[in-house]
Amino acid sequence: MSLTVVLAEDSALLRDGLVGVLTRFGHRVVAAVGDADALVERALAHEPDVVITDVRMPPGHGDDGLRAALELRAARPGLPVLVLSQYLERSYVGHLLRLGGELGVGYLLKDRVAAVADFVAAVERVAAGGTALDPEVVRQLLRRGADPVSRLTPREHEVLALMAEGLGNAEIAGRLHVSGAAVNKHIGAILRKLGLHEDIAGHRRVLAVLAYLGGGA
Repeated sequence: MSLTVVLAEDSALLRDGLVGVLTRFGHRVVAAVGDADALVERALAHEPDVVITDVRMPPGHGDDGLRAALELRAARPGLPVLVLSQYLERSYVGHLLRLGGELGVGYLLKDRVAAVADFVAAVERVAAGGTALDPEVVRQLLRRGADPVSRLTPREHEVLALMAEGLGNAEIAGRLHVSGAAVNKHIGAILRKLGLHEDIAGHRRVLAVLAYLGGGA
């Protein structure tokens, strides 16, 4: 399915590169801008399927891109947002996870996006209501050391990390070379240990886990 995208990145070279990548994979970038004010204006005008934004950009050269994303989600609840950042800032991750709702959120580190296809897959997953967190972001969240997380087995830690990245059960099973039944068993144990409802399904399950992990971010 072709997505409509509004993109905000203050580096003209990277912005053009992202437009080229998304276009090559059949998606349509309806606006590509270099500052947060233009991002808000164009996103409200075009109502895209997903917004991709850098964190640091004009006019303030601070966290203007993230603030624009928060403003857009307030104006259009559930708008899928994928944040690209040069840096891992836990406060930014916390803000992102608190966007709420059942629809997509993502946080990727620019320097760690190693494969074009993986980046596009992350965009598509977020647009479909999923999550896409950089594995380093997940590791930082897990290092918070909350007592219930410390009670997880090493395998449950692995499963939780892949859940938080946004992978589905079949993808987790393939990544860990285990059966789907084993993944279901591990997820059940994780949710029990974290005090979350076992009947949480799909994206709600992932968001429940992220909300738990990001509670102190």
